[in-house]
Amino acid sequence: MGQVNPGGVIARIGSRLARRESIVFVAIAAATAAFIALVYAFAPAIERARLVERYRGPQSQWPALETRADLDIEALAPLPGRPEFPADNPFSEAKAALGKRLFFDPRLSGSNQIACASCHEPSLGWADGRHKAVGHDRQVGNLNTPTVLNAGFKDRMFWDGRAADLETQVVASWSNPIEMAGVPEHRARQLGEVAGYAPLFADAYGDPSVTVARIAQAIATFMRTLNTPNTRFDRFMRGERDIFTAAEIRGLDLFRGRANCVRCHHGALLSDGDFHHLGTSVHGVGDYLGRYRETGAPEDVGAFATPGLRNIARTAPYMHNGFGDGIDIESLLALYNMGWWQNAPPTEKVSDVPLARLSPLIEPLGLTPAELDDLAAFLRTLDGHSLYMPQPDLP
Repeated sequence: MGQVNPGGVIARIGSRLARRESIVFVAIAAATAAFIALVYAFAPAIERARLVERYRGPQSQWPALETRADLDIEALAPLPGRPEFPADNPFSEAKAALGKRLFFDPRLSGSNQIACASCHEPSLGWADGRHKAVGHDRQVGNLNTPTVLNAGFKDRMFWDGRAADLETQVVASWSNPIEMAGVPEHRARQLGEVAGYAPLFADAYGDPSVTVARIAQAIATFMRTLNTPNTRFDRFMRGERDIFTAAEIRGLDLFRGRANCVRCHHGALLSDGDFHHLGTSVHGVGDYLGRYRETGAPEDVGAFATPGLRNIARTAPYMHNGFGDGIDIESLLALYNMGWWQNAPPTEKVSDVPLARLSPLIEPLGLTPAELDDLAAFLRTLDGHSLYMPQPDLP
């Protein structure tokens, strides 16, 4: 028999072990690489899941706002049941009941055919569903009819903010020649001759006298009862964190962050109460002055009130002039995503009014289609009950 070479055996064994170690190392490296690739692949989904869980916790633990430090932004909050009533027009059930009838009564108008409810229809989100309001003698106005839901929480009324309270707004719309075209003093005198109104005014005010001020106060009182404080958003903000889907929470995060919505839409009403030009008003066309009519400040040309976003899905068409056919929430978000546009005169300046300048708070967002879907899902959580009510019996 030949002699066994121990050194050769050891060398062969060592070679085999080295090959096995190499194979094991390669396998471990491949598995590690695959695991890392999986982590990177699933990282966005994991991060989104973590984000959703953060929003299901206390608001103090939500991500910090990603917005400009120079803006005074109120924290998002649930809406109180009712706004504060002014000291000179306190709430009473009798006054609200009287105001409800007056709100639906066309005898306030110059034609005896138009009531407040004609443009603020309960079945249409307390707006009118039109691009622009239609008033006395079928005149078409320049502006879209805003909803009166939650109006009692606002600090300024009308798209240009010219009224400081609801009482002033009621009289202004009542006497506007292209809205109700009423002569308030005449109409108050005529309503005073309606026998059925005397006991209602007596219940509300202590005596049956019918005056312009009392009519305006009663209607304003009724309007301050038209609120939607129990939307899914309100319930979420009050602690029912499981009421939102993951998509709706991601939309809320976008609303507060990269979508920049919270720059102008914040607090319980989701409005900053300010005025901005988005590019929707064109120099010399329709009502293009906006807040400038009241202030004369060049930066206010084309600036219109920031609407609260509550009931947004129920109150199309949108913006101050109800622009665009078929503009829904998704279309509106697409315009914000592109950064709107800077309007110039259609041909040349038609007056000495300065040219409107796009609000510096507007800029392109770069959101993906999926992110826009999430944002739309969140906005739909702001819809409350329609508060539908039939027309009451009139005296």
